[in-house]
Amino acid sequence: MKTLQPPAWPRPKGYANGVLATGQMVFVAGMIGWDAEGRFPSDRLADQARLALQNVVEVLAEGGAKPEHIVRMTWYVTDKREYIEQGREIGAAFRELIGSYSIAMTAVEVKALIEDRAKVEIECTAVIPA
Repeated sequence: MKTLQPPAWPRPKGYANGVLATGQMVFVAGMIGWDAEGRFPSDRLADQARLALQNVVEVLAEGGAKPEHIVRMTWYVTDKREYIEQGREIGAAFRELIGSYSIAMTAVEVKALIEDRAKVEIECTAVIPA
């Protein structure tokens, strides 16, 4: 995996502008912050983000992938202010569960998610090296 960083651009904080990878691809659908029984243990965004990331890791494992194989991740959040306010806690969960890898990442504020109590949905693509 190679991080793509145009030389004149400022280095992004916490993500990469692009990633080049070769291997077997694993696609993870949007994961939300509920448990294996489909229950939301918390209505806090940071708590749901942690659980959504744990769910991402579990799905990756089913495909033989690990967090370090993630090349692209998209976050959909229902409240960008809440995301920013709880950013340190969300970042700590990300570093603990995913790591400090250079992932091409996007975060988007959306009006709502399909599950009414969901505050975040995270999808990603991983590439297992050939």
